[in-house]
Amino acid sequence: KHSMYAVIETGGKQYRVAQDDVIRVEKLAVAEGDSITIDRVLMVGEGAETKVGAPIVEGSKVVASVEAHGRGDKVTIIKFRRRQKYRRKQGHRQDYTQLRITEIVA
Repeated sequence: KHSMYAVIETGGKQYRVAQDDVIRVEKLAVAEGDSITIDRVLMVGEGAETKVGAPIVEGSKVVASVEAHGRGDKVTIIKFRRRQKYRRKQGHRQDYTQLRITEIVA
């Protein structure tokens, strides 16, 4: 049995997802425990069959539940110019939303 997968777009990035996958996407304004429908589906595949959108597959959607909101690991930005007494240090933590894919409607 081949499982169905889809390529979705959210937050300016593309993700290949299947049912019960857990993905981290850019922060979405949805409460924890809520369900979200993503209709920017670029491609749907099952086994050898694939449907490629132009740019999106009409009538298909991916349903996911919001598991958590969080912040990623700290990234350190250091700017340094030798011999100039110039040093800058900055930290950054990106917000994310963790989704569990519950259903793919082709």
